[in-house]
Amino acid sequence: MNTTTPNRYSAPALEKGLDILEALAQSEDGYTLNELARTLGRNVNEIFRMVMTLQHRGYIQQAEPDDRYTLSMRLFQLAHYQQPIKSLLQAALPLLKELAERSRQSCHLSLFRSGRMVIVAQIDSPERWSFGLRVGEAMGLTDTSSGHVILAYQDEVERTRMLSSHIKVEGELQMDPGELFSILKDVRAKGYASMPSIQIGGITNIAFPVFSNGGRVVAAINVPHIARIDGMPRPDIEQIKEIMSSICLRLSTRIGYNPDASDDMLDSA
Repeated sequence: MNTTTPNRYSAPALEKGLDILEALAQSEDGYTLNELARTLGRNVNEIFRMVMTLQHRGYIQQAEPDDRYTLSMRLFQLAHYQQPIKSLLQAALPLLKELAERSRQSCHLSLFRSGRMVIVAQIDSPERWSFGLRVGEAMGLTDTSSGHVILAYQDEVERTRMLSSHIKVEGELQMDPGELFSILKDVRAKGYASMPSIQIGGITNIAFPVFSNGGRVVAAINVPHIARIDGMPRPDIEQIKEIMSSICLRLSTRIGYNPDASDDMLDSA
């Protein structure tokens, strides 16, 4: 956080505020004021007014009962003002609604941001029962189907960068590198990822990639499939995979993907 590189145009107050935001972004449970001061190598008096200002502006929040500070959704909301993400969401939402209707399951769209997978859109199942994750929720990079899809389609340099910036979320499993790369190879060969949920019984997560121009994977669409045992006719997992493949291809082409022009690039990644 604090850098030793000289900066002719340093703004100490701004840097202090950014240090606070970066520290909270890397913490699973947040910090009390005293813990935050120790983490930053400062005393409480040095950061108190900055913490109060960030809380007043809505960038951080304080949770009871132990008064721990955590990041709010403010930075996430600001990121969505960026045109690329706005354009992706505008193109994705109608197709996500179609996917939920056709599969009779919930679905969500996630991106890699700041070392984690983050859900940026979610549609509930039209059924009486559904399972979904909140927009803005962070997920593991190395132990989720969405993370596997994102990692599987990166070149070696970008994959290394993602893994080096990876921040574990609560409950994320420690993944052996050899096992991870074996999974990614399999995902790339099949074109999708599928795995039982490691948190919730009876759910199978199915994720497909969303490509942008140049064949770059920019997002993943995931269906947390809930198995029905009451005999009601519903699309099975294999049928849902076919629906997802079609939906993801349509979304990809809407945001600039050209399958014919991108095949060579994908083969060499």
